[in-house]
Amino acid sequence: METKKVMWMIKKDLLELWRHKPRLISIILFPIIAIVFFGYGMGGSLENIPIAIVEQSHGPVTDQTVAAIKNMSLYDVKEVISDPDQGKEMVNSGKVKAAIILPPDYDNIESKQSPTVILYVDSSDQLATQAIVPATQILFTRISGEIGIKKMQIESQMGAMNQSSNTLQEIVNTINFEVDKIYGDVKYMDFLIPGILAMTIMFACMGGMGRSIAGERETGELARLFMTPTSIATVVGGKIISKLITETGRALILLIFAIVLFGITIKGSMLLTILLLVLTALCFVGFGIMISSRAETQEDYMQMMMPFQLPMMFVSGVFYPIETMPWFFQKIAYLFPLTYANNALRAVILKGAGITEIWSNILILLAFTLIFFTVGVIRFNRDI
Repeated sequence: METKKVMWMIKKDLLELWRHKPRLISIILFPIIAIVFFGYGMGGSLENIPIAIVEQSHGPVTDQTVAAIKNMSLYDVKEVISDPDQGKEMVNSGKVKAAIILPPDYDNIESKQSPTVILYVDSSDQLATQAIVPATQILFTRISGEIGIKKMQIESQMGAMNQSSNTLQEIVNTINFEVDKIYGDVKYMDFLIPGILAMTIMFACMGGMGRSIAGERETGELARLFMTPTSIATVVGGKIISKLITETGRALILLIFAIVLFGITIKGSMLLTILLLVLTALCFVGFGIMISSRAETQEDYMQMMMPFQLPMMFVSGVFYPIETMPWFFQKIAYLFPLTYANNALRAVILKGAGITEIWSNILILLAFTLIFFTVGVIRFNRDI
């Protein structure tokens, strides 16, 4: 082995890497981003799930219950209100995941009739539901026992205490607990499929644009194309349309297989679902155009793309609810278009939402798409 020539080759490769600053920065950042987002984005313990409390009575028992709920790290109590319909509307609109509805007779511990507490929960978020229901049930079982003991003490003081065999049963059943899952029982696969659809489109569109533009630029095909009297808009437009057709077709095939193999039911409009898939594909094609507009080689493009793809995959709620992540990553999630694609697809597929319920997600996706294409066309360099 010729040592000097080996050192020369190493120097050449390092100098080439130094000249390709985007690739160098991505190589440095990628492992850091990978470990951080893999550690925090793949679903930790559920905490700070947004809920509302509906209190229709006032007294020490209500105050004790509200304080106990607020002290649990699982819950993030957004509002304490008095109207049950308002609480249900907050759940229906997605402002909170659940509403704990305390009845008007909740503080009347002297009553022989047990009050009924209702947990009104958004069951489309299957993992959050799995955490909320048992935790809330355990909480009210404990409170029920405490109230039962107080009732026994009151009866004992009044001389009305008897030693009947059903005393223990009365303590246990001091509070009735009911769960109202507004979208029925949702399996994890039902929750997962909309996110997988959006993520598949993201990877396919972003990867495809790298091969289509950066790859053809590297092989010289793009340069030969521009030797003809062809505008940038024509080239970019043609690649957008072809990629849009391909990836939308891929997403539809995946959706059909999900319906056939896993029994996924689309509760909303199939047409609206397809339109969302097309919009998601268009958005990420635009993202690919923006990044590939300045990439000299396909390797440059892939290195530049990884720091974006990885965070989106882990923190945009594909595999786990966003609430499983630290608050900082929850904020970051809403900087990525994949989050809004996931939200819109889940709302249509799991909740049966119409366009009026998801219009904000659609507008944000359109805004991202416009920004990506505008920046991509402006920065496109046909001479690289």
